[in-house]
Amino acid sequence: MRTENLHENLCTLIVFSILKMEYENLREDLESWLQGYSKLVIFGIGNPLKGDDALGLEILRSLRRKVPGSVRLIEGGIAPENFIGKIARIRPSHVLLIDAALFGGKPGEAKIFTIENVPSVTISTHMIPLYMVAELVREKTGAKIILLGIQPKNLNLGEGISWEIRESIEEIAAIIIAAISRVEKG
Repeated sequence: MRTENLHENLCTLIVFSILKMEYENLREDLESWLQGYSKLVIFGIGNPLKGDDALGLEILRSLRRKVPGSVRLIEGGIAPENFIGKIARIRPSHVLLIDAALFGGKPGEAKIFTIENVPSVTISTHMIPLYMVAELVREKTGAKIILLGIQPKNLNLGEGISWEIRESIEEIAAIIIAAISRVEKG
């Protein structure tokens, strides 16, 4: 019994160590993408009733009151297409979509995808496919758009966010804030 717990704890530690290294790369990739931004929209997407699918919304909540005035936070919920007009009125130079994505990673692992990669990785809980939403936003705004996809663990109806994802939410929010701060400082 004790050996199993030790093994489980060691495996968890290794996974979190790997995620820390990946998160450092994520910050660098976000910084590179954000270069020259004037207005940024961070668009959280997800279904709060389907476990980890709510992670995009939770990351936005973690970012509230921590981002500069050049950043707007928009909750897209399960119908992100309803917010295309609102995003267009902001006239962002950059749009960061945040959603759960099935890409075969470890629960909580985050990865950046271009619009061209979105159809193959996102979860289909939205009325219109996310790549179409992204294309419409780009068409209306001319903004640079990427998806920050996070590998979910649990997508069961009526269940809360899993602890692995809960741990990642704060870490990913901190990475986004750090990337924005570093770009703003030049």
